[in-house]
This record gives sequence, structure tokens and C-alpha cells, in this order.
Amino acid sequence: MILRSLRFLALISAKAIARQAVAFPLVACLILSACGGGSGSTTATNATPATSAQPSAPLDAVAIGKLIFRDTSLSASGRLSCASCHNPDNAHAPSNDLAAQSGGPDLTIQGGRAAPSLRYLNLTPRFAIAADGTPSGGFNRDGRAQMLAEQAQRPLLAPHEMANASPAAVVARLQAAPYAEQFRALYGAAIFDDPAAAFERVLLALQQYQKNDSAFFPFDSKYDRFIAGQATLSDAELRGLALFNNSTKGNCAACHPSAKAADGSRPLFTDFSFDNLGVPRNPLLLANRDPAYYDLGLCGPDRSDLAQRTDLCGAFKVPTLRNVATRKVFFHNGRFTSLRDAVSFYVRRDTNPEEWYPVAADGTVLKFDDLPAQFRRNVNVAEVPYNRSPGQAPALSNAEIDDVVQFLGTLTDGYRAP
Repeated sequence: MILRSLRFLALISAKAIARQAVAFPLVACLILSACGGGSGSTTATNATPATSAQPSAPLDAVAIGKLIFRDTSLSASGRLSCASCHNPDNAHAPSNDLAAQSGGPDLTIQGGRAAPSLRYLNLTPRFAIAADGTPSGGFNRDGRAQMLAEQAQRPLLAPHEMANASPAAVVARLQAAPYAEQFRALYGAAIFDDPAAAFERVLLALQQYQKNDSAFFPFDSKYDRFIAGQATLSDAELRGLALFNNSTKGNCAACHPSAKAADGSRPLFTDFSFDNLGVPRNPLLLANRDPAYYDLGLCGPDRSDLAQRTDLCGAFKVPTLRNVATRKVFFHNGRFTSLRDAVSFYVRRDTNPEEWYPVAADGTVLKFDDLPAQFRRNVNVAEVPYNRSPGQAPALSNAEIDDVVQFLGTLTDGYRAP
């Protein structure tokens, strides 16, 4: 019911919004944003306990969303908020190097995927499948959420995250929060009398916060300054940029465009596509203790509508590379803990597979070991730099890998000239 309502509201015209702004404050605050990232969470960081003093002045949806985002009292544990694993001081991503965060009533239930950054999601298109069958867009690593408000439901309710038993449980906790009166002032004195409607406003307030607070999309990295003619890249950074763009070398820009768009908008370093990279299995994920368990991305287990598209099994959404140098873990399963290793994997996966995958007693490299045998054919082996075999030279030398890593460091928000 909530999803249907959200989708209906997303279709309301601007004129209708203006017409209903007074009578129905929810519609007036509609557009897009949320918390959570499809994995679990750790203990709170930059979070607001329920006992913290809050401003008494009237608040708008963005301000309410910010309070909700940081409020640990909205979780079953009382110690977890959206900000716990989407730390604003670490580009809205985890501050630790855990493969997946843990949540639940006592913070002991591990999630199944690495928590992503929430930066630059405001321009993500809805999930769609093109005429040729190619998927793109959507939120979460498998694109299953169409709106940021829809995405926000999972962290609030998932057993391995904030672990609320129901939307009504979230609303009951919110009703006891110190900003409950501001919530009433914005959405109506009787809003808590209808838990479903109140929960809907929670999701939309989170959406408004992420959509409208520029902290989620500052566009103030060194690279932004560079393309604006306000900063100079070092020699290593310039070499890395050239390798990043070169279709016969790094070929990174094929999925992570680095140039301004035709309309002059700044690059997001993602084309919103999905790719199957054959990332090695991560033994640190507890779910992987079951040898029959596989995270197949678009094919499940978190989404089931594309289960028949077996050609998509193992594909995950291409993330933005903005702030990638601040990440502590990489790829959907958190398999790598250093950016240099992640870049090296891209260019040496096929020339030196023994560096990344288990090796059997007979010397056979068990390549693409985090996919069932029947889906290993889906791994991208056609594009540069994957189109190589053992014995061939990698697309990038070690020195060139270092240069690409140097360039990626220019994508970190908050650059200040020395």
C-alpha cells in the first residue's frame, strides 16, 4: 500500500502540488530522498539520541528529514540511525572497514552487502530496461527501489538494520522523539493517529533531506575545481586521468564518464548501468558460510522480478567513483579493503587470476568463485581491460595503476587549495 501511494504521488503534477500544499502538507514536500543502503549498520556515528535537545522553531521537511536521519531512537536497538553507516563526515559512507555492517535489536546481525555512500544519488534515474534488454538506474545495488523514499523503507524495517517490526513501530518511536511536535506542526496535529500516513511522511522527509541538502552533492572536489579552471592537477593525477579515459588502457570512463555532459552538468562518474565483474567471494560475509548461497544482484536474492533473466545474474549497479578514495571497502561484497587493490583487480583479473581467486590442489585457478558455474559466462570478459588471458601483459603497469589511484583521489569532496 505504501509503495503504491508513493508511486502515485510521484506522478502528481506541479500544479496539483501547489493546489494541495495547504490542505495536504505531504504533497507539498514531495520530490525525492532517504537513509539506508541495503546492508546492515554498525553502532551510531553522527547520530542523535532521543534525549538530545532539538530546536523548537517550525521545521520544514528537509530539517525533519535530517533529524530522522540521525536519530538512533528510531531503531530497535536504540543505538542505530541512518547516519551510523552513512556517516556525513565520511562522504555518507561507513567509517569502518567491515565487509558489511551489523544491525538488529542487539547489533549482532550482519548484513549481506557493503553499505554504499549516499552521495550524488539525487540525480539517479528510475530503474528501466531498454528495448535491447539492458537495465539501468534505480536505487540499491540491484536497482530495485525506484525512489529514494522507497529505498528508505528497507533500513528502517530490515531485521539486520534498524529492525523495526512494522511501520507502526517506527511511528511509535518517532512519536516519543523530541521533535515530534515539529513533525505534527508540519504534517498535521492528528498525523500520529494514522501510522501508515505518518510512516509515509517519514520516508518522504528522508527523501527531501537527501534530495535538497547540498551536503549530499557538494561538487567541490579537486577535479571539480580543475574542470572549472580553478585548480591544477599534478603530473601523476594528469597521467591517471589520461589512463582513466583511454579506451585501450584503463577504459574506466566507459562506465564512469569523466567529462561534462552536453548540457554542461558536472560528471557523476557513473552511467547508472549494471555490470558483472566476477568479484571474488568474500569469506568475511557470514552468509557465504553456506556454500550454496550466492548474491546474484539483479537476479536476487533481494529482488525476484528478474529471476528469469539469467543473463543478468551476477550484475550489480555501477556506482559513482566520487569519493571512492574515502571508501574503506570496495565492491558489493566488500571483498577489497584498499583502492589500489581494487584497481589492480580490474586490470589483472584475467592476466593473473591466481592473485585473486582460490587455487585448487592441481593448480587450477577457481575463477569467478562467487558465482554458480552456470552464470560465470555472464562475467564481462569482452571490454578493456578484461579482454586478456594469462601470459598477456595487463592493460596497466604497476606505475600506471598508481597514477590512476592518484587521479581517483581528486574526486574527494571538500578540496581546499594548499
